[in-house]
Amino acid sequence: MEESVSDRPEWTTLPDLASRKFGGTVMWATDELFAEKENLINTWTPAHRAETFGPKGQVYDGWETRRRREKGDDQAVLRLGLPGTVTGVVVDTAFFKGNYPPHVSVEAVAVEGYPNAAELADAKWEVLVDGAAVAGHTENFFEINGNRRYTHVRLTMHPDGGVARLRVHGQSIADPAMLDLGALDLAALENGAVCTGCSDMFYSSPNNMLSPGLAAHQAEGWETARRRDDGNDWVTLRLAGAGTIRFAELDTSNLKGNSPGWASLRGLAGDDWVELLPKTRLQPDTRHRFVLTSAPEVTDVRLDIYPDGGMARLRLFGALTEAGRAHLESRFRDS
Repeated sequence: MEESVSDRPEWTTLPDLASRKFGGTVMWATDELFAEKENLINTWTPAHRAETFGPKGQVYDGWETRRRREKGDDQAVLRLGLPGTVTGVVVDTAFFKGNYPPHVSVEAVAVEGYPNAAELADAKWEVLVDGAAVAGHTENFFEINGNRRYTHVRLTMHPDGGVARLRVHGQSIADPAMLDLGALDLAALENGAVCTGCSDMFYSSPNNMLSPGLAAHQAEGWETARRRDDGNDWVTLRLAGAGTIRFAELDTSNLKGNSPGWASLRGLAGDDWVELLPKTRLQPDTRHRFVLTSAPEVTDVRLDIYPDGGMARLRLFGALTEAGRAHLESRFRDS
């Protein structure tokens, strides 16, 4: 996926499966005396105000434990908002300079249902990051490239300290038993869709468009830089599975002076891109719904916006075909 200017690994453009915006939660931690465990999955970039002291010391936008005076390590257990395969994890120690852990481990497990933290303690955890050294006040990247589906992760600090964020990037793998395969959003991250390319992601990732719920503000969608040429911006996405799209929703909510003037949709049917929605005028701050008549079976979709701007959400409602059902079911089974 193309990106404007960045030296971050490409896999960090994949969804953060642990993010609070997807319903992730920090279930339990051994200790959180200095700063709350819930900060680990905050959606925003860690912030800091120096010499801002509360009753327990400097206030941190992260998770921080007390200094250990006995043997042992500090741990936090997270339930992923989107169960899926893990491509890489980021242990961000932003603003933790003299109080970050020297080493960390990350483990993962797949447990169906809704176990509590005590029940997860006896589960068979698999190691993703094994006692790796980390640096303070930086993003520490660990590539995983796993093919197993996980529902929970566990972060261990050896022995204690502070971590601002834990990002778990990967591909959502939906459980077919939890979906109506004849009527679903084929473009939803939680159903297994993902963006595969885009012309520009200067302000935000196009995967934001595929997130659950409505965008609360402008930054929760996809927005490009202002174009100064005759081209237009675009994004491609792989659907949850091959399917037929019955209607599309192009949502420009919160985008008032920076919404696209027009948009169009094309679908990949076999080896050919076919028109689903012709170039159509859009309004700012509006949820647009369009009925797609006689749409063929497609596996991927390309959204073009003219000439640039942003999109809060893209919804593509329809049904999986037999091939799409088989693919979704096999992806879940194989992972």
